[in-house]
Amino acid sequence: MGVMSAAASSAALTSTIFGSRTPRNRRWTEIAHHRPPKLRVLAAASPTGKEKRRKNKRKPVQTVETPPPPPQLQEEDDATAAIKSRLEEVNPVGLGRKSRQIFDEVWRKFSGLGQISRTTRKDDEEAALLIREGGPMCEFAVPGAQNTTVLVVGATSRVGRLVIRKLMLRGYTVKALVRKADKEVEDMLPTSVEIVTGDVGEPSTMQAAVEGCNKIIYCATARSSITGDLNRVDHLGVYNLTKAFQDYNNQLAQLRAGKSSKSKLLITKFKSEDSLNGWEVRLGTYFQDVVAAKYDGGMDAKFEFTENGDAVFSGYVFTRGGYVDLTTRLSLPLGCTLDRYEGLVFSVGGNGRSYVVILEAGPLADTSQSTMYFARISTKVGFCRVRVPFSSFRPVKPEDPPLDPFLVHTLTIRFEPRRQRSVEGPVGGKQDLRSFQLILEYIKALPTGQETDFILVSCTGSGIEPTRREQVLKAKKAGEDSLRRSGLGYTIIRPGPLVEEPGGQRALIFDQGNRISQGISCADVADICVKALHDATARNKSFDVCYEYVAEPGKELYELVAHLPDKANNYLSPALSALEKNT
Repeated sequence: MGVMSAAASSAALTSTIFGSRTPRNRRWTEIAHHRPPKLRVLAAASPTGKEKRRKNKRKPVQTVETPPPPPQLQEEDDATAAIKSRLEEVNPVGLGRKSRQIFDEVWRKFSGLGQISRTTRKDDEEAALLIREGGPMCEFAVPGAQNTTVLVVGATSRVGRLVIRKLMLRGYTVKALVRKADKEVEDMLPTSVEIVTGDVGEPSTMQAAVEGCNKIIYCATARSSITGDLNRVDHLGVYNLTKAFQDYNNQLAQLRAGKSSKSKLLITKFKSEDSLNGWEVRLGTYFQDVVAAKYDGGMDAKFEFTENGDAVFSGYVFTRGGYVDLTTRLSLPLGCTLDRYEGLVFSVGGNGRSYVVILEAGPLADTSQSTMYFARISTKVGFCRVRVPFSSFRPVKPEDPPLDPFLVHTLTIRFEPRRQRSVEGPVGGKQDLRSFQLILEYIKALPTGQETDFILVSCTGSGIEPTRREQVLKAKKAGEDSLRRSGLGYTIIRPGPLVEEPGGQRALIFDQGNRISQGISCADVADICVKALHDATARNKSFDVCYEYVAEPGKELYELVAHLPDKANNYLSPALSALEKNT
């Protein structure tokens, strides 16, 4: 029974594989066996005497030869014989190479039909209008892609080439920024891609690159480990491009007599002694009884503008349960409300203490009905920028409703000795955790948005030679920081070591914390870039990604987030929803 089943399965498989060639084989069989019809021979009895006399009176019988086959059938026989001889001499390797060349040529023509656009090649006599019609690409089309222009920086890199083809396949308008637009580069990119020549290290060349663009995917990387080259591409390149993109958006907003939706709102900037007006220092304690008086060690704080031009909030809290506040009543520009923004960003420096940001929301006419919301932030030794989204604020009283940024009227920065931890630094181990120093540069509101504006392909450091890893990571980190400070909605992708493999074949791991070491294919990284363009969960997030791997027992670093075998295969949203934002 098992043998019969196997034979049946083999027969069915063979039928499936060669089913498409059955009609042609049948035709070949008919041609090979086509011959002139044979003469029919009838057997008869021996003739009688009367019949013999009749036969003698008849005319002599003429011999008729069988006519030759028609010329058409003869040609078919010759063609059949030629086909058979060719099939016997077929070289599988040559046949595969020829089919690959044909496929590449078809793909080159097919990839140029990604959208409605006009070629801008200088050597074209006329600009050809390429119209995207219904066809195989309709299955991959993304809603809104036809109205979105994406600038791909590093278009000739391993990831950049794949990103461009995936964008074209989904109907986006694509601009490619390259350093030299020579013949080799033009042959490398689809014909309907607009090629822009420029250097990310030269700010003057970025204006033409960002003009008309809605989103940016940055895939460029330095080709050498020289410090100047790393700083020019990985750090200054990102800074110059984000600044040019913001300037372009501001120009569009001015034409519309408004303010760019991608620009931050300046709440306060501490640039002079007058900028400290309106800020008040308050002292307080959580224990209003004799216990607090028994453990009263004293506390003090001040907010002053130093000779170095810094606004410094400093002091100490030795009292048990004590705290100090720096508070102000918000005064926003006319027509601006915080409900149009996503959160706050603090540019601060100091000795690396943690603080509590408190917002009071309610009617201005009666502040007794105000509700208080808080969020904890951590700083570093030296200067840093801390993002605090409004979604991270929690009500002091659990029964109060969630924060409504439209009703916020008071901002407070609080220091309290509890929950302080030693920080890394040259003086981290010698500091008293009950003292603090906070240098304030500015406070701004982050623009809101549903989608990311700038996608940066960075790296985790895995797979880089140890002698140059520190230099590469330093430049990459500086570029990431400049992107976070720009106010644009960002997505920072840190893939593991890139490998040349087909995409979509293996499971992926998304993590935060620089704990992965496995590789990932360039095609998968390109697919993540394209999916993140319109994914709300990817906005303002940084994450590492690599292939799935088996960790040692007890050291598992990930868990299964989702398994989606559907056609859309939208794996990015469930994977990124579990990761922290504004990182």
